[in-house]
Formats: sequence, structure tokens, C-alpha cells
Amino acid sequence: MQETLRQAIEEVSGSRSAFLVASLDDLSRGDYYTNAALVLAKAEGKDPRALAEELKAKLEAVGIENVESIGVAGPGFLNFRLKREFFGKEIKRIAEKKAAFGRGRAYDGKKVIVEYTDPNPFKEIHIGHLMSNTVGESFARLYEWGGADLKRACYQGDVGMHVAKAVKGIMILSAERPEVSAPLREQAAFLGRAYAAGAKAYEEGEEEEIKSLNKKIYERSDAEVNDLYDWGRKVSLDYFETVYAMLGTKFDFYFFESESGVYGKELVREFLARGVFEESDGAVIYPGEKHGLHTRVFINSEGLPTYEAKELGLAKIKHDRYPYDLSVVVTANEINEYFKVLLSAMRQIFPDLAEKTKHVGHGMLRLTTGKMSSRTGNVIPAESLIAEIAESVLARMAEFQGSSEEKQATAEKVAVGAIKHTILRQAPGKDIIFDPAQALSLEGDSGPYLQYALVRTKTLITKASEAGESPDVGNAPEETTDVERLLHRFPEVLTRAASELVPQHVVTYLTEVASAFNAFYAGTRVIGNPHAGYYLALTQAVGVVLENGLSVLGIPTPERM
Repeated sequence: MQETLRQAIEEVSGSRSAFLVASLDDLSRGDYYTNAALVLAKAEGKDPRALAEELKAKLEAVGIENVESIGVAGPGFLNFRLKREFFGKEIKRIAEKKAAFGRGRAYDGKKVIVEYTDPNPFKEIHIGHLMSNTVGESFARLYEWGGADLKRACYQGDVGMHVAKAVKGIMILSAERPEVSAPLREQAAFLGRAYAAGAKAYEEGEEEEIKSLNKKIYERSDAEVNDLYDWGRKVSLDYFETVYAMLGTKFDFYFFESESGVYGKELVREFLARGVFEESDGAVIYPGEKHGLHTRVFINSEGLPTYEAKELGLAKIKHDRYPYDLSVVVTANEINEYFKVLLSAMRQIFPDLAEKTKHVGHGMLRLTTGKMSSRTGNVIPAESLIAEIAESVLARMAEFQGSSEEKQATAEKVAVGAIKHTILRQAPGKDIIFDPAQALSLEGDSGPYLQYALVRTKTLITKASEAGESPDVGNAPEETTDVERLLHRFPEVLTRAASELVPQHVVTYLTEVASAFNAFYAGTRVIGNPHAGYYLALTQAVGVVLENGLSVLGIPTPERM
């Protein structure tokens, strides 16, 4: 529709100037608007309002398919209102496409890899990782819906000082170590305590011993240390999978620092000789100041690769494994400046890969107690937060008719939806303070509000079927509802969200659709209405858009609520 309007304006104006055609936010003014008259008036030195009137008359004379009326607004905007028949055709199209409605082709033929979550083995997945997972999963799905050949990647720090501290903690707390037959969650929780104990020991005078442990882990030179390491690594990775399943994520690739560190160190040594890096006090650094950034260490004074060197190696390892056209890396925005240095170094070593790499920093997820620290053990495990919210949901489900298993599964889906919506309703770079009461509200702007609107569409269709009525776009009423005028915009919203990497656009749009549908539902008797068939077709289309939209956001959809 936008392209139809654009072509018509170009034909009657005889101009190819760049002007905007976009959806109107205020539905009372129409469906689309353009600033073409303002752009053309500036180029031709004419009054924009007068030129808008001229364009309007010419467009009305030739006629535009599906356009009912054209109005002039403000200093010279043209507003377009679409015909009643257009919306009926769109509702029919949505019903036919179903799960495919909204899928685009902007990224057809593009290989895209999105890296996110990135929890470190020997630690728990905490609520901070929920930010990365939620944001990264939504990015991945936006690219998928745009036609990309999409791969999900998780990069995990299975070597480094945090691992050495955890292994030291396992030694300190050896009497508390669970049996291998103990529940996986119990074993993972022990690793969290062990890391905190090791971090405390490091700060209280055992720094050298833990550094020695770190070297043994890198070199695999001590049988006892190897056993502790292998056990802890396996427990962590197995436990992570249970959380990913809960969140609806399935990774295609897993990359590890033990792999990227070796290659990254080789690269730094090679390009040290070429002048990209410099030696300083026994370490190898990248002189960021020469490039308007800050200096970072890539190989420390003990000869071990730092995170920076590992990331450098990772970029090439990723490309060797999957020759991407675009690599998106999602991390906390605390390392935004670090990533600028990394990309600066990468441009001198792998300029083509640096060009294909995009880093997106997200804000922090906080509770009312403030920021967490795994070093002190003051963390909230991700599944603990989900379980706590699910308990709140269960408390409101007294009238839910179903098995205890279905009830628990529904509560978990609502909890995950509440958390993900809270994260995605704001732009990725902002910090979020999680408010459980607001997140579970059914009054609007929440995950459960959208889930409930979807369930309501399914319930209405089922009840109508039992009453012998079914969807039929052939008996449309004369008036067009706001909800109809929103539905056809879904593909446009997804395209914008993907191009800007702002899932918030999808959240805002779905809330508008749900609100418009709920207002329609509250004011219209559907079953038994002379236009019941059309209203049921409309309800069905709302269900398709809400379900597809929630899927894009990675928010699960319960069958009943």
C-alpha cells in the first residue's frame, strides 16, 4: 500500500525526490500520510499547503486503488483513508497466511548469526542473563521473520580466573559437594556457592594459589584439578540447557574460550610483529589511544590471552564455522567501550569481518535491591525469578479448570511472558527495574495482557463454533473498526523493528492491537450478531497477529488462562 501511494504521488508530481509515506498513529486522521508536498515545495520554492491541495486534486482525479479519501493537514501533509473493502481483503489474507503472515524478504539469502546469553560455566544463569537471552532471542527471530538464514550462537567462558576461583571453591566446600545423582539444580547451586567461596579466598590472600590453578586448568597438567574442572563444566552446561528450554531458546553453535583463546593468542603474537599490538611491562597491548579509544591488554604478563584476544579469535572461528554476512553480538552495555577497542583491532586484522560485525549493548535488569554480584553470591538465579513469578500466577488461578501439570505449565508461560515483555517494552540500551505487580497486570502493557487477549480470541471462536457460527468475511458491516485498521500493518512493524533492532516497536504495536480488540469485544455482541461471520473472521485475524507477534518476541502462548 505504501508503494502504491508512493508511485501515484511520483506520477502526478513528476518528481523523484525522497519523501516519506508512513502509517498514521492517530487513526482518526486516516491510515497513511506523506510529507511529499513539503519536500517538493521546498525544492520548487512553493507554498507547501497550496502544493498539497494541488497534489490532492491530481491524485483524486486519477484515483488510487483502495483509497477512499485524501485530506490536507497541518502545513501540507496529505492523509489517506483506505476503503472499507481493503480491510476485508486484508483479513482474508491474514486468515489464509496464518503462521506465515508477517514474514518478509528483507534478509533473503543473508546468513546472519546472533550471539547472546553467554553464561560462564561454574556460575549460575542469573537474571542478568535473562536480559541478554530475551533481547538476543528477539533479534534472532526478527531476522528469521525477515527471511534470513539465521543461526543462534552462545559463547561461554570455560577457562579464566573465574573458573580457577570456582575450582578453588569446590576444594574449600568439598564436604558440601552433592552426589552426581543429586538433582542438576542442586549441583548447579553448589557451583554458585563454590565460586563465591573461591572469589572470597582470592581477596583474602590466596591470589597466587588461584593463579596457579588457572594455569593448570589452561594446561590440563593436574589430574585432580582436571577431574574437578570436567565435573563442574558438565554440570554447568547441562544445567544451562534446562534454562534455555524454559526460555524457548535452542542454540545452533556453542563456542568456548578454551577454543578461541588459543587461536586469539596466536593472532595477537602474529600481529604484534606487524605493529598492530605493542609490548608493555611483559604484556601485549592494543594502543587504543592512537585510535581515539583506550588501551586494552590482549595477552597478560603471565602469557595468557585476555577476553580481548579470545574475542578476536572467536570472530574468525565463527566465520569458519558459519560464513556469515552479518554477526550480531549482544552483551551488557557495560562493555560497549571494550567492544569499540576490539572492533578497532579487528579492522586491522580481519577488516572484512569487522565490517560484518555489529555489537548491541543492552541495559541491566535490576530488582529493588539493586545490582547483583556473583562474586559475593548476591545473585538471583534466572529460574528462581521465573518460579517466584509463576507462584504469584498460580495464586490467581483458583478457577483454572485443568490438570495440575497444565496449570503449572500455564503459570510458567505467563511468568516467562511477563519477564520478557518487561524487558522488551523498552529500547535495548535502557536499564530495567523489574516490578512483579506491573509485569503481571491484566490492565494493559504487560505480557499477560497480550497473552490473555490471544486466549480470548481462541475462546470466542470456540464458543461461536459451538453455536453454529463460523468466520466469513462476506458480510462486513458498513463501519470499519480501529482493530481492522491496525492488523495489516504487522509486516511493516516487523520490518522496522528488524532494521532498527528495536523489538519495542513490536511490543507497542501488539499492545495497540490487543487494546483495540478488547474495546471492540467489550462493545460488540459477536455471537448472534447479523455480522457475526465477519466479526469472527476479524477475531481470527487478531489471533493470528497476536500469536505471530508474541512468537517473534519469544513470548510463549498459553492455550487457556
